[in-house]
Amino acid sequence: MAVVTVMWAMGLSAQGIEGFVRQQMEKYPQSRLLDLYKSCFQDYMGAEHLMVDSVQMKAYLDEEISSTSLDDLLPWYYELCGVDGKHVRVSIRAIQEGIISKEMLLDAFVKSANTAKRPSVKSWKKRWRKIIRAIDKMGLTLKDYKQDREFIDSVLAEEKYAISHSPDYREAYHPHYRIVERSIFEREIKPLLDQASHIQK
Repeated sequence: MAVVTVMWAMGLSAQGIEGFVRQQMEKYPQSRLLDLYKSCFQDYMGAEHLMVDSVQMKAYLDEEISSTSLDDLLPWYYELCGVDGKHVRVSIRAIQEGIISKEMLLDAFVKSANTAKRPSVKSWKKRWRKIIRAIDKMGLTLKDYKQDREFIDSVLAEEKYAISHSPDYREAYHPHYRIVERSIFEREIKPLLDQASHIQK
């Protein structure tokens, strides 16, 4: 039975950031700074324009679905990203269980990537500085913190922002999801997931 887990949004304040970080570390104790950063930039920047070819995007998703078993996937259909919860991670578990189609998820992903104006990397840098100051004050003991922070700084210095999950996170949690803007998710996908969850209870 799938368990739907949602991390509800919190405002961007020191308390909100700390709440997000504590929830992340409780759910995913193998997280490193890279993984906290990734969830936050996904929330702020939205779906990445990784591929513009819809045929290629579909082929990539097909391969991911065929090479991933339900046992590999975390027991949730979706969770909110980052501090503000403006974007949602939708697990391919929802496709594997036949609740939504891959076409529906791809369509929502593409619309999310293309409909809204993406914030500038400059504005993201400013937001990240506020987040990292709050994280530093928490005094966490994160694996490879210094190395990860230097790597993030080097990416931002090149006017880029996107990074991958840490090897530790990938090994522990096998993340397989697509990013969908929250209003699109709530309108097009969430009703089906909630209905499935209700039926399973």
